[in-house]
Amino acid sequence: MTDALRVASFNVNGIRAAQRRGFGDWLHDRRPDVIALQEMRAPANHVPEGVFGDMHVAYHPGNLPGRNGVAVVSRVAPTAVRQGFGNRTFDPEGRYIEVDLDLPRRPLTVGSVYVTKGAPVVGPEADLPKYRRKMRFLASLRAYLVTARRTAAREGREFLVMGDFNVAHGRQDLKNWRGANQKEGFLPEERAWFGSLLGPRTLVDVVRSQHPEADGPYSWWSWMPGAFDRDSGWRIDYHLASPGLARTAVAAGTDREASADARISDHAPVVVDYAL
Repeated sequence: MTDALRVASFNVNGIRAAQRRGFGDWLHDRRPDVIALQEMRAPANHVPEGVFGDMHVAYHPGNLPGRNGVAVVSRVAPTAVRQGFGNRTFDPEGRYIEVDLDLPRRPLTVGSVYVTKGAPVVGPEADLPKYRRKMRFLASLRAYLVTARRTAAREGREFLVMGDFNVAHGRQDLKNWRGANQKEGFLPEERAWFGSLLGPRTLVDVVRSQHPEADGPYSWWSWMPGAFDRDSGWRIDYHLASPGLARTAVAAGTDREASADARISDHAPVVVDYAL
């Protein structure tokens, strides 16, 4: 491990498909020290052998075949692994995993989260049960993150939660924000929830702190033809870090592929170098 800790979050949209599309080349070239993965979509015994090399894998596949699945992969073996965020409805689904890493210079707690997509509340795609389910998920997750961050601080650890939050926080976080206020992922109440996580003493959106005026950098694009080429994307994948850790960030962004044909997933990895 170098002086810079390279940390990535990547919704792979199926680890087996991602491997076929070049995940191994990305891993070899970028050499992250820690990776939070979402939508692995594979039972533990179906994860491709050797896909992570000699890295340590903490994996929560969940109980829904072919869906969800979150992991934290690290070069340092975790000293503790926790699955779920204390919600009996959502914990079995494979949507949150958390590990403690005793790094040489700074102990760290890392969470990987995959937030449910939800649904709009008006229009032809309205689905109130799915909307309410997401809002219950968000409320429960927020309460857990407050506790987890405080616990990490008491134990002398920095805290970092990464993943696919399925929420674009502000106008800079999606290309076509006009008219999106009634679309899942950009509903006012979802955005307010996301904002409630952030603060100078709580959690910092690391990529936004590094790119305060930029549109994006987006992390998700539809598979629809032309969306990627037009950069018609959303920023829904985040690093949310405790303030002490966030202050050490020296580089942050997304590994956007050069062309639509080269895409590993419908998401791009979000990569941050922390000067630890």
